[in-house]
Amino acid sequence: MFWFLTCVAALVGGYFLYGTLIEKIFHINEKRQTPAHSQSDGVDYVPMSTKKVYLVQLLNIAGVGPIFGPIMGALYGPAAMLWIVVGCIFAGAVHDYFSGMLSVRNGGASIPTITGRYLGNGAKHFMNIFAIVLLLLVGVVFVSAPAGMITNLINEQTSLSISMTTTVSAIFIYYIVATIVPVDKIIGRFYPLFGALLLFMSISLITAVALSSDHTLMGNFEAKDMLSNLNPNDMPLWPALFITIACGAISGFHATQSPLMARCMENERNGRFVFYGAMIGEGIIALIWCAIALSFFDSLESLSQAVNSGGPGNVVYSASFGLLGVFGGVIAFLGVVILPITSGDTAFRSSRLILAEYFNLEQKSLRSRLMMAVPLFVIGGILTQVDFGIIWRYFGFANQTTAVMMLWTASAYLVRHNKIHWITTIPAVFMTTVVTSFILNSASLGFGLPITISTIVGIAFSLLVSMYIIRLPKQSEIESLNDNAAVEKRA
Repeated sequence: MFWFLTCVAALVGGYFLYGTLIEKIFHINEKRQTPAHSQSDGVDYVPMSTKKVYLVQLLNIAGVGPIFGPIMGALYGPAAMLWIVVGCIFAGAVHDYFSGMLSVRNGGASIPTITGRYLGNGAKHFMNIFAIVLLLLVGVVFVSAPAGMITNLINEQTSLSISMTTTVSAIFIYYIVATIVPVDKIIGRFYPLFGALLLFMSISLITAVALSSDHTLMGNFEAKDMLSNLNPNDMPLWPALFITIACGAISGFHATQSPLMARCMENERNGRFVFYGAMIGEGIIALIWCAIALSFFDSLESLSQAVNSGGPGNVVYSASFGLLGVFGGVIAFLGVVILPITSGDTAFRSSRLILAEYFNLEQKSLRSRLMMAVPLFVIGGILTQVDFGIIWRYFGFANQTTAVMMLWTASAYLVRHNKIHWITTIPAVFMTTVVTSFILNSASLGFGLPITISTIVGIAFSLLVSMYIIRLPKQSEIESLNDNAAVEKRA
């Protein structure tokens, strides 16, 4: 229990200490009008209270990632929790803060537009393609995962029998509606309640473990296990752990979601609570599920068997009903199901807005919103026929690559404005090494190179990118060049 409480305390302390430092380096302007007011359109740019924006942001970023990822990561032992803490404070929350605040400073722009402004048009076009691909994968993952859990719940706990196709269709219908209606009609109205349910569910489950006579919270591990790779399947920790646990530590998907609430936030002073704070909240949820996976089963071998027999969804089902009984289990299980659904619809919503920005189409009229949304849902429906395991693997790599691009974008912004860029450059170097090593080493997704060679290439590539970013011209130099060009033109 001490290890779990220490990790939670570290996350909370990180919010107040490191989060405050990040805010000071960014330098907020409380008098600056936010896009929610300057571009209010009653559809996507709608001012909402800070509490609502925080809870919606938490639900938007917290799909099945902070549950499924930590459960899979728990197979490595308590060391997974260390990555959640360090990754969340120094990488994930920083990533989310800058993706949200740079959107605020750029009129509520989506991540490809922001990337293009600070890294150039080539990066913008790359991110447009990559972000749409990622969001479609997220949408499909967040249809298939909750559909499977709902189907299993109904068939196991009631006399009814429904098919997976029926559940998928019902979720897709909801996604279509939620994607095109104004943000305050469904998302702003109901998601804060779901956010409160999520927090209540997570606290209830970890409390049940702590008070249980049959289970001991983190009681089967010794101090030496906290930094060891205990994976019963002999899986290497590097770099797989840092791809497996994304949401809860750092996730590029969040960069696509933060602009949604950047368009609704009323003042820049709320940014640390909304963006940095929501990521810390997700980190705590990830810690809870990692601890549950490590505590509910007798051993890592038993956890591995549960995952192999029904995936991480089986772990969620077993723990929810095993700890809280039938009634409490249903409530807790539904709380988990809500997570991917509330992230899936905002994934499609983000896709619509990114495409609209790219084609410069207004989104105030219903017809324009349908023009962008319908093709996305057709492609998403086709992708649901692909094996879930394949989709999840590609999602993990695409997710962390998007995070890398966002971190480099933030570094470019800080360099341009002559601010301390190491707060984003260091995690960017680390995560670039992770994704490069992973794709070079992976036999199923990449090139199948030896891990030593993959890591060396990853480090070298990361350092080259950092040298390029650090040498970018400062804002004053850009303005000087523009002034000189203007003088030459007049002459």
